[in-house]
Amino acid sequence: MDFARQKELEELQRELDYTFKDITVLDTALTHTSYVKGDGNGSEHNERLEFLGDAVLELCVSERLYKEYADLNEGVMTRVRALCVCEGALHRAAGRLGLGKYLRLSHGEENSGGREKPSILADATEAVIGAIFLDGGIERSRALVQRIVEDGIEKAVQSVNIKDYKTMLQEHVQKKHMGNVTYELVEASGPDHMRTFTLRAVIAGEKKGIGSGASKQEAGQRAAKATLEEMGLV
Repeated sequence: MDFARQKELEELQRELDYTFKDITVLDTALTHTSYVKGDGNGSEHNERLEFLGDAVLELCVSERLYKEYADLNEGVMTRVRALCVCEGALHRAAGRLGLGKYLRLSHGEENSGGREKPSILADATEAVIGAIFLDGGIERSRALVQRIVEDGIEKAVQSVNIKDYKTMLQEHVQKKHMGNVTYELVEASGPDHMRTFTLRAVIAGEKKGIGSGASKQEAGQRAAKATLEEMGLV
């Protein structure tokens, strides 16, 4: 590793708040497959570290949800975790850490905007988590995960609990073997640019709650919420 690359990685370590015992592990975490195939001269790419980091990330998020949100059931925790570890969330985390600046890419990938591609940055975030786990253990990787997803967990919990009433209703109906849930259009009114839709939830042919909104999705959510309220579940 040349002096310039080492200085770059020292800068990133300060951002990560972690100093590697073996800095080559961090270098590997930031090495895209295109670099190895194109200009890497035998370098190792980050896909194996990405695989490891994905598992560490899910474990750390799951642990936090289990410990800090005792009122969430398994289904809700699963949906919250999915929101926290999805490509979009990891892309945003990479942006906060400035990972794009430190990636090793082929000339072709570089020229096609690889440093800003969500998929590449999300994968690099997972790889860095995996690298810290290998180099420093679970406590240090947990510290990074909590820092980069802290805001996202709370927002995801609120989003799932407040907005995803259709999924909540579907899970309850399936658990109780009540039949199928469908949504029927009761009314669509207003001009094209300001439509209002009213939907009714129907469970096994039985008409349930009604909801209105500016889209069918919003109306369906409100109909599901009204149904859950009738059942005393929210």
